[in-house]
Amino acid sequence: MAYSEFSLQTVRDRLGLTVEHKPHHFAPVAPVAVSALLQTLLETQVPLAVAINTEKARSELIVMNVLMKLVRQLPGGVSLFSGIDLDIEKSDGLNGYCDFLISLSPQQLMVDAPIIALVEAKNADLPAAWGQCASEMVAAQRFNEKRGNSIPKLYGGVTSGTGWMFGFLEGKHVVVDLQEYNIDEPEHLVGILLAMVQQKI
Repeated sequence: MAYSEFSLQTVRDRLGLTVEHKPHHFAPVAPVAVSALLQTLLETQVPLAVAINTEKARSELIVMNVLMKLVRQLPGGVSLFSGIDLDIEKSDGLNGYCDFLISLSPQQLMVDAPIIALVEAKNADLPAAWGQCASEMVAAQRFNEKRGNSIPKLYGGVTSGTGWMFGFLEGKHVVVDLQEYNIDEPEHLVGILLAMVQQKI
């Protein structure tokens, strides 16, 4: 079993998590100004990614640009990884690769604790992707614990590039915001990501 094989039901049954749906949890987060460069990139690259319509195109042309804005917002404060293996405990199915992983460590040559957030890029059906994202959050939680650098909440997101959903893991409790936030409001997306990294939501 690997992350991609988890559903919310198997996360609950196999990993012993409780799952709560909390609409609009991230809605109150204040927007963060984005640069004219990001606006221009999104104006040209979102239509291209939608036309190509693959997870790879959406990841490279949309998601990475939004996450890079977060990195620029916190220079030296976070590290960002793409397509990284996170093999924690194969016996529990906590193995495989993560589309995007954000750590509060400035170490960019290797993944270091604490991992704070994971983002999965999907072509469609964002709610169905939460099993995978939740299992990755559990793996990141165990990764942090083993390195003596635990944090209260781990955050996750699933995105098609154009639509984004967010949630978090606290202890053994997963909260999923069923509201879909749109790339048409990049200021709000960056604001949510920044609040996640700063543990303010």
